[in-house]
Amino acid sequence: MAKRVLIIATDGFEQSELIEPKKALEKAGFETVVASPKEGSIKGWNHGDWGQSVKVDADIEEVTAAEFDALLLPGGQMNPDVLRMDDRVIALIEDFDDAGKIIAAICHAPWLLAEADIIDGRTVTSWPSIRTDLENAGADVVDEPVAIDDNIITSRKPEDIPAFSQALIDALEALDEEDAEEEEVEDDVEEEEEEL
Repeated sequence: MAKRVLIIATDGFEQSELIEPKKALEKAGFETVVASPKEGSIKGWNHGDWGQSVKVDADIEEVTAAEFDALLLPGGQMNPDVLRMDDRVIALIEDFDDAGKIIAAICHAPWLLAEADIIDGRTVTSWPSIRTDLENAGADVVDEPVAIDDNIITSRKPEDIPAFSQALIDALEALDEEDAEEEEVEDDVEEEEEEL
């Protein structure tokens, strides 16, 4: 079964940071679902002006961490600033982390990880203007295209999207391999039980 990735965003998301990773994930065979507190569609921000709209697949109330294998949080200045004030969004992020599921956040989106209080003692990166906020939340902040700490993947800016997308795809493919190994073990156990 294809791994599923939940994308949470609202108006003002950085256009490239949602659309490009979404395309890369789908091309790699993963299912994506865009959820938002806003119904219908959400409008991206592109090079200093409003850009493309993206269809919202689900209301934030309708989704749970249990239904997905990973969470993708695109940046943009407005988008995470609005979302971090939404208790439902923060609770979802906490649920993903509690379950040890992959959380990928780029640009300003690590603000949401700070709000969810899940980066204390963890290594992250982000857009330069929010790094002090992340440090104040207890994170070890680095200036690298991608920072990976256990289940958390972070990146700094749109130029990092290829590396960011690949890190998320690699993490999902590693899950696929783990699932395949578990299935093999289960099959072996079933065969042994049948022989007994």
